[in-house]
Amino acid sequence: MKLWGGRFETGPSVVFEQFSGSLHFDKTLVFADVEGSQAFARALARQGILTDEECGKLVKAFAEIASEAQNPTYFEGAGDEDIHTFVIRKLQEKVGGLAAKIHTGRSRNEQVSLDVRLYLRTCAETVLEQLMELMGSLLDLAHKYPDAVVPGYTHLRRAQAVLWPHYLLAYFEMFARDCERVQQTLARINVLPLGSGALAGSGFPFDRSEIAADLHFPAITRNSMDVSGDRDFALDFLYSCSMILLHLSRLAEDWILYSSEEFQWMTLGDGVTSGSSLMPQKKNPDSLELIRGKSGRVFGDLTSLFVTMKGLPMTYNRDMQEDKEPLFDAFRQTSGSLAMAKVVADSVVLYTSKPAIAAEESWVVATDLAEELARSGVPFHRAHQIVGQLVLYSVNNGKKPSDWKGEALAAFAPEFKPEMARLLTPSEGMKSRELPGGTGPQAVAKALQEAGQRLRAMSEHVRPV
Repeated sequence: MKLWGGRFETGPSVVFEQFSGSLHFDKTLVFADVEGSQAFARALARQGILTDEECGKLVKAFAEIASEAQNPTYFEGAGDEDIHTFVIRKLQEKVGGLAAKIHTGRSRNEQVSLDVRLYLRTCAETVLEQLMELMGSLLDLAHKYPDAVVPGYTHLRRAQAVLWPHYLLAYFEMFARDCERVQQTLARINVLPLGSGALAGSGFPFDRSEIAADLHFPAITRNSMDVSGDRDFALDFLYSCSMILLHLSRLAEDWILYSSEEFQWMTLGDGVTSGSSLMPQKKNPDSLELIRGKSGRVFGDLTSLFVTMKGLPMTYNRDMQEDKEPLFDAFRQTSGSLAMAKVVADSVVLYTSKPAIAAEESWVVATDLAEELARSGVPFHRAHQIVGQLVLYSVNNGKKPSDWKGEALAAFAPEFKPEMARLLTPSEGMKSRELPGGTGPQAVAKALQEAGQRLRAMSEHVRPV
């Protein structure tokens, strides 16, 4: 059945029907469509367009459709244009001519906007929950190795020593920002479009605030034309997903490197790795590689809708039908990647001696020495030059930091004091970095505690609608 057609002498061509049909992908919105239609039936009853008995019949029939739609075969053989015509046809099969009343004062434009908002609201809440679960796993992994020392890198070159929990807290902060972004996106999603009509507003005096309360929306849209052409909230969701995948991809890259034979910092559980069909010795980090790969897919979803919306005239255009597949795909890939990342994090075993040796054998202590010279009164540029010369001499002569003793250090340059040799041990230099946000042991312990408190507070305040 069609929700339009009176103005046409003939129906659409077969090619056009096949080209424009969307049921094969927008059937994902069936539960959102039913929920929105039930609320609209109640709004029609409040307007006197439906009797209480008619409203009850429609609401019950919609509930039956939602229940039946849980059967994987429910859509088999359906030739409807989209999910909205499919639901109306199923409704008609249950209540007959009464089904024709459900579209009184409602446009498919606002219906689509509502359905997508209801769908994305659930998706965003799911992603939020998964983000917090991953953040919890990162904190658990930090507490498991609280004193482990690892090299921090710039340009993928050993730079300064940091504590393992400090490193993990960096990703905790990334994912915390992702949570903020998703919550901001939720605020833009959670705005009721019903009552906007096709573009000029409904011709029926619905109480939009009452419909909003029925569907647990805290606000209503302010302009009917904007509603008809708006997919900003969808782009916000795609951008949030893209940022999550960006951060996951960086974490995946780190752990792919750190679990390699060249680094040997950590091992990943058998459950998140795979072997080779040819080489018996291989233990490949496929789970992390897939996460890294799916980031490009989600970035593509964002770009797809972003380009689709560019240059569209006011208000609704059929181009906007292309919003759904990127949204559905981005949610699936983001949710799946978050779930996978948590399982990986839970499986990690850190070989603490390996990164500790890497830190001790390299010159990650150079900055600590230079800053100690500066604290003793040496101008920093001069201190930087002295330590640079020490590093150069050591590299050329095969000397590690631990090979230097206090007297030899003082003999190398008069600015050095014998007691400064203590800073040649990476864990010692960290003690000077106790400011908030630094890698000092006390600062990190406090940051870990605060991160746990923040995560608990976030979990308590994020409640499904």
